[in-house]
Amino acid sequence: MKKLFALLLIPVLSFAQEMKTITATTAMVNIKVDGKLKKKAWKITPDVSPDVYATNAKTVTFYTDKGEITIQPVEGKPYDFYIDLNGKKALTRVQYEPTYIETLQRGLAYNLQDKREFPAFSYTPSSDANLQKLRKEFNLDSIAGKGDEVSQIKNLMRWVHNTIRHDGSSDNPAVKNAQGIIGVCKAEGRGVNCRMMATVLNECYLAMGFTSRYITCMPKELKFDDCHVINMVYSKQLNKWLWMDPTFEAFVMDEKKNLLSVEEVRERLITGKPLKLNKEANWNHKSKRTKEDYLDGYMAKNLYRIQTPAISSYDTETDHSHPHLDYVELVPLDGLNQQHVSEMTYDSGDKRVFYVTNNPELFWAKP
Repeated sequence: MKKLFALLLIPVLSFAQEMKTITATTAMVNIKVDGKLKKKAWKITPDVSPDVYATNAKTVTFYTDKGEITIQPVEGKPYDFYIDLNGKKALTRVQYEPTYIETLQRGLAYNLQDKREFPAFSYTPSSDANLQKLRKEFNLDSIAGKGDEVSQIKNLMRWVHNTIRHDGSSDNPAVKNAQGIIGVCKAEGRGVNCRMMATVLNECYLAMGFTSRYITCMPKELKFDDCHVINMVYSKQLNKWLWMDPTFEAFVMDEKKNLLSVEEVRERLITGKPLKLNKEANWNHKSKRTKEDYLDGYMAKNLYRIQTPAISSYDTETDHSHPHLDYVELVPLDGLNQQHVSEMTYDSGDKRVFYVTNNPELFWAKP
C-alpha cells in the first residue's frame, strides 16, 4: 500500500508544479531573438493576462534586470511563465506564429475538379466611348510609346506610378475612375490608396486595347487591416498574364529575367524557386523595395486569397455606376471562406455578389 501511494504521489506532485517565475524591478525587458538582441523590446504589463509575445523565432530569451528565461517556441504549444515586477505577477505567453511563407505554403492545395459556376470574365473593348476619351485626354499612345507590347505595358504602369502618389490612409474620391482619381490628386495635392492606383492603370490598359484586371490580394484571415491591389495584364507577345503593380512600380521575374504572372509568383514563393524584383521598384520615389521586403514579406502575406471583378470595365468603383457587380475569389482548400455565393447590398444601394472557387485554372483562364 505504501509503494502504491508513493507511485500515485509522483504525477500529482508533477502536475502541481508552478510555472517558472523570473523577477524584475523595471518594466522594460530586453529580448534576444535567434541570437539577435533587441533592447527594451517588451514592457511588463501585469494588468494584461496573458500578455502574448508572438514570434516565429526558434529561440527567444527574455532578460529582465534580475533574471532571464529562454524558450524554444513550438507551434500549437504556447509557453507560459510569470514575470514578478516588484511583487506584481505578469502572466507572459510566448506563442509561435507561422511566417507568411509558412501560412502561404499551407494554402498550396487547390481543387482542379471544382466546377462550381461563376460569371464569365469579360473585358470592355477599347472602342468604348469612355475608354476612347481617356486614351485621348491623357495621350496614352504617347505614354505607351512605339516599342513592343511588353515595353508599352511597363510604360503605362510607370506613368501611373509617377502621376499618382500612394497614400494608403487617404479617403477615396467620390468619382473613382481614372479622370476623377487623377483630377482629385492634382487638385488637392494628395495621394490615393493602392486600389485606386490599380483602377487607374486597369482603365488605361483597357483603353489601349490590353486585356487587364485589377486584383485584390488578401491574407488568410477574413478580418484584416491591410491587403494590396495590383494588376494582371495579358501579353499576347508572351502568351501569358503579367504582374504589374503601379503602387510600387513593380514587376516580378524568374532567375532568367522572364516576366511572371501572379499565379507563377505565388507558386514560386511557396516552393522556394528564385524570384527577382525589378531594380526600379520603390514607394513614392522615397524608398526602394527589395525582393525580401516586397515579396517574402508583404506579398507573401497578401497572396493567400485573390479576388477580382468578373467584368473589367470603366468606372466600376464609383457608386451607382455599376449597381450590380459580381466578384470572383480564388481560395485554397485550407481557406476559411468556402461559401460558394454570398451577397452584400451597400448603403448606396449597389449590390455585390461574391463567388468562391478552388479552381485556379478557371480563375487564371486566358482571355
